Amino acid sequence: MKQETSQTTQKTNKGIKKIGVLTSGGDAPGMNAAIRAVTRSAIAHNLEVIGIHHGFKGLIENEFTPLTSSGVSGILQNGGTILKTARSREFLTEEGRAKAYQNLVNAGINAVVVIGGDGSFTGALVFSKEFDIPFVGIPATIDNDIFGTDYTIGYDTALNTVVQAVDKIKDTAASHGRVFFIEVMGREAGLLALNGGIAVGAEVILIPESNTEHQAFDRFISKGYKRKKTSGIVVIAEGEEMGGALKLAKKAEQENPDLDIRVSILGHMQRGGNPTAQDRVAATKMGVAAVDAILDDQKSIMVGLRYGKIVHVPFNKAVKLNHSIDQDLLEIQRLITI
Repeated sequence: MKQETSQTTQKTNKGIKKIGVLTSGGDAPGMNAAIRAVTRSAIAHNLEVIGIHHGFKGLIENEFTPLTSSGVSGILQNGGTILKTARSREFLTEEGRAKAYQNLVNAGINAVVVIGGDGSFTGALVFSKEFDIPFVGIPATIDNDIFGTDYTIGYDTALNTVVQAVDKIKDTAASHGRVFFIEVMGREAGLLALNGGIAVGAEVILIPESNTEHQAFDRFISKGYKRKKTSGIVVIAEGEEMGGALKLAKKAEQENPDLDIRVSILGHMQRGGNPTAQDRVAATKMGVAAVDAILDDQKSIMVGLRYGKIVHVPFNKAVKLNHSIDQDLLEIQRLITI
């Protein structure tokens, strides 16, 4: 993987005159900061910037709008994405992608920055294999589950949202002596649940990457509750293989009818809100790096962060290789919930 830092000197590439930028997949806090960084960095290099609305759907439906430095002013602190996002079944077809390509050619767009997750990068990879337009990706997903980067835009904001919500739930749990089963996002990745659970002092954390914690609730009941523990927090990733919070809570109620159990599903509140400073800075660094990569003739890559430095990761690695969970975090959780 290539490692680089952003450059302050102006770069030139005679083949690149106009770039597009789109957001795809689930929205994540910090996407607007990335759009702003891409736009202003490109303009600083004398490039035109076109905003593509509604992701790959907008490519097909020709939803293009010029972006200016003043046009992206005031969006840094906003959640969501000013370019909107959408799913596109038509983009999955060869005909749809051919139409998207023709729209790019007609608009004079020479390269595209895609801000999204592995599904977005998969679409960009397929497209770039069929047509000669460079695509560079910026990882943005609250799950923080993209291979090759330590960090994805939106994760820190979502994590803090989880912590703030569960801290409030803990107050009412303690007041009523209840056990709360709290479901957080992460269908195939449990990092949000794991770090969130550790941060709030959850008694039990259930994630799809580990099946060794399924006895943790029984241990909590037999040891913790019998020691007069008056409340408890169980954090569950929505994709946990034994079921979500509702299913697991029902099972726990059947096995422990004396418990006062409640369920809280945090849902889409985790996607929204003003991005944290960390998300804003990371989005800005990666947005500038994406433009640098295009001007360096890179294509079919994602710009990521490893140990705080910019790296280039080929799309085929980013979408095919698994982002592993930190086993040390699992061990820490086991140690501190004795």
